[in-house]
Amino acid sequence: MSNNTSGSAKATSIETNDVSPISAGERHGKAWHLFTVWSSPNLEFATVFIGFLAVIAFGLNVWHAILAVVVGNTLAAVTHGVLSTWGPKHGLPQMVLSRSAFGKWGNLLPAGMSTLVAGIGWFAVNSTSGAFALQALTGLQIEVSLAIVVVAQVGIAFVGHNLIQKFERYAFYYLVVVFGIASVIVLSQGNYVVPADKSAFNLIGFTLTAAAAYGYTAGWTAFASDYTRYLPANTDSKQLGWAAGLGNWFATTLLMSVGAVAWTVASPDGNPTQNFTNLLHSPVLASLVLFGIAVGSIGANVLNVYSGAMSFLAMGFKLGFKTRRALMVALAGIIGSATAYAAIKGDFVGSFEGFLLVVSYWVAPWIAVVFTDWLVRGRKLDSNLDDNGNWAGPVAFVIAMLVSVVGFCNQLAYTGPLAKAWAVGDITPLVGFALAAGIYALLFKVAVKK
Repeated sequence: MSNNTSGSAKATSIETNDVSPISAGERHGKAWHLFTVWSSPNLEFATVFIGFLAVIAFGLNVWHAILAVVVGNTLAAVTHGVLSTWGPKHGLPQMVLSRSAFGKWGNLLPAGMSTLVAGIGWFAVNSTSGAFALQALTGLQIEVSLAIVVVAQVGIAFVGHNLIQKFERYAFYYLVVVFGIASVIVLSQGNYVVPADKSAFNLIGFTLTAAAAYGYTAGWTAFASDYTRYLPANTDSKQLGWAAGLGNWFATTLLMSVGAVAWTVASPDGNPTQNFTNLLHSPVLASLVLFGIAVGSIGANVLNVYSGAMSFLAMGFKLGFKTRRALMVALAGIIGSATAYAAIKGDFVGSFEGFLLVVSYWVAPWIAVVFTDWLVRGRKLDSNLDDNGNWAGPVAFVIAMLVSVVGFCNQLAYTGPLAKAWAVGDITPLVGFALAAGIYALLFKVAVKK
């Protein structure tokens, strides 16, 4: 790979590096910046809504719901912190580094899935929550609200890395204050008494909630080094790992827990964002929170559409123009907008629930493969990412995903025979992770000739 330097760290300069390694002359930033990069996009309503799913859709009591999101988010944050440290060392996006474990051609599978899930799926989810918030705040038609949110998201991601970093950092200061105040008010009104019909431990609801929380938080890990590759190569790995992992864990765990408490008293019917802000009993604060929900959704989708485009380019397509990353962002925005509009007009709750679980189904075995590859290589990656024939990764990934999904999937449309027989809810991501890690470790010595 050749270096492609722009020589500029200005937030207003359109990034042209796409998936090329970042040269030493372009390295800038600090490890602590990653805390705000990963907190801001999670201080938004889609995060709160997982608490809704835990209590309303999965039938947990508030205490079990909070425990489930803590478990799911903690598991996700650990590997997110580790993978974030790879960016400064290699100067490459996460899906290019994935070639170490998958080989160049085998990597087409996870890179393609990341493109679809981030650039279209997550883009639609967060655009929808932002549009609902803007509609509640302004009274505009939902289509107009959606258009405003999408233009803001695509515009920031189109410019690229430096503007994204600035936006997330400054948005954090507003979001943490507004959501902090809202959290205190909502938590003070919660109904913490456990009803008799929810006192017993609900294993099915618990694993469904933990899997949904894991899918939400671990979904960011496919982009981890995308936002650390511009950092100096000598950046302290421990500081960086803690900043990225805690930034992800703090925001998701706080707002998912607040969401679980909120829906012990809020109405489950109608506009969910409006029902949530009604608990604040202050039109001014409600407006500030609604604006925060819109800003947070923009912060989330800026990362999704940017990294979705990066994942597409990591597949190796040669599009023949310098600003191909920026143009791929615009294309992803168009497709994601259409998907968001369909979600708004359809069953958003059911679609979101299923989407979160599907994310966990593919991302858990992918993380297991790349993480295990890093471990068996002595905590380093293959230095040859352009002509890497490692077949162990795609084999382990496909087998683990098929076995775990067929056997343990537990969605509204399909329940695997093992999940049904053992009444364990949804442990698909856990099984997928364990299988992928074990299979890859066994195949590594055969597939990789030193």
